[in-house]
Amino acid sequence: MIIFLVGYAGSGKSTLGRRLARRLGLGFIDTDKCVEESVGASIADIFFYEGEEYFRRAERDMIEAIVADGGDVVVATGGGLPTWGDNMQRLNECGVTLYLRRTPEQILSRLTEYGREKRPMFRGKSDEELLVFMHEQMIVREPYYSQARMVVDCATMRDDDVVEYVIREVKL
Repeated sequence: MIIFLVGYAGSGKSTLGRRLARRLGLGFIDTDKCVEESVGASIADIFFYEGEEYFRRAERDMIEAIVADGGDVVVATGGGLPTWGDNMQRLNECGVTLYLRRTPEQILSRLTEYGREKRPMFRGKSDEELLVFMHEQMIVREPYYSQARMVVDCATMRDDDVVEYVIREVKL
């Protein structure tokens, strides 16, 4: 079984994905890290030198490789992956999709300085500018994310509670 975690940047896909994988005894894959390793460059550099189209194709190739491998794994997808082409449909066809829904305010409160710096789209923005930016992007991305088989509203749960909720609801 493949469990795909989708959601906005900073929503906890990687953090919760690692915890969920550990609790289930499954492998864990972060598509952003895998793309960086396969290309040999950071996401910021890939965007700058190769462009978004190149990056999005690399993400899709990574998804296809994960599916072809056939292993039981938890996959943290990049925040934009579900919004490109038919990626969300493909994820739904190949595994269990979970949307980790958080508000921009919650995401901002979770972000460390490193978490902010490693995401080029967050760099150089004040808290107020970042909140406006996230609100605007999330409006566009919500229709894609909400196609997930399960929407997990993380607003009132601690991370450990989210993991337990997912295990219970997905009946893993």
